[in-house]
Amino acid sequence: MIDLTRRGGRPLLIGHRGAAALAPENTIRAFRAARDAGVDAIELDLLRLDGGEIVVAHSTSLAEVSHGRAQGSLRGRSLGELREAAPELPTLEEALDWFCDEASELVLHADVKSADAVVEVGAELLRRGLARRAFVTSTSPLRLRALAQRVPGIRGALTFPSSILGVSEDGRFAPVARAGLATFRSCLPIAVGSLLRMSRTTALSLHHSVVTSRTVNAAHRRGAAVIAWTVDDPGELRRVDAAGVDAVVTNDPRIVASTLRT
Repeated sequence: MIDLTRRGGRPLLIGHRGAAALAPENTIRAFRAARDAGVDAIELDLLRLDGGEIVVAHSTSLAEVSHGRAQGSLRGRSLGELREAAPELPTLEEALDWFCDEASELVLHADVKSADAVVEVGAELLRRGLARRAFVTSTSPLRLRALAQRVPGIRGALTFPSSILGVSEDGRFAPVARAGLATFRSCLPIAVGSLLRMSRTTALSLHHSVVTSRTVNAAHRRGAAVIAWTVDDPGELRRVDAAGVDAVVTNDPRIVASTLRT
């Protein structure tokens, strides 16, 4: 299985949706931009269409997938129809072809948005010979348990929380939000063991706002890695780095070279 520990004194650098700050997200162009920016790994989102195909997409928003060219939903549309509105939309197979042909040195971080596709994606990664440089993340503990049971050659990581708890540390309700996040952060180290057991994973993918050194240490004591997402602010990068995270996900891979000195 893939090793997710820190390398060379810094966290692994994972390009978010390729490199979303440098090229249209979740496209081959974004993957190339991330590679050229010196990432260790590339994160991509995977979504199952109504027709059964798995594509590189974060949500069912056609505006998101087409990068503003069209409006509407992916629901009820065939892959062919979607390609008319979103010609750069890759399928899972096309994305894996790129990793095999053009990025044989990079780690593949598959964030599976359709929970029912977790095992299928893991099995395909194993079949394509990518098991030693890939891992799968999901918000579904049950699907990750199934992955561990049915495709033991692929490493899984639980994404937590499934959203950012509907709060923001800015704006009108900032004091309440900060208090809620502070409480959540203080409780999370206690929950680490349960989260890992529940999902049968050896890694946690945590929103940067809930990362603390206590949580990272709790995971490390159990032999688990911690990935922080999505870190685009230099101050946040320095904070999660100091907390000891093993990897950071960012839209702009240039942030590491300009912020962290190793």
